[in-house]
Amino acid sequence: MRSFPVAPASAAWRKSSHSAEGNDACVEVAPIAPVIAVRDSVDPTGPALAFSPAVWNAFTARVRTIENA
Repeated sequence: MRSFPVAPASAAWRKSSHSAEGNDACVEVAPIAPVIAVRDSVDPTGPALAFSPAVWNAFTARVRTIENA
């Protein structure tokens, strides 16, 4: 995992489809080659975490497994 000092503003950030409308307290994700970046939607100009696609895919697969348990 790497950390960016500031989240790239030009990235195509998106929120989860599970986020409630009008709720800004969530995370946003954006593919920024060669990583998947994750940032706090409350602080879009703040730092972002960067994960390799393999790590991000493993994480999201685990979340789906837990949701379906």
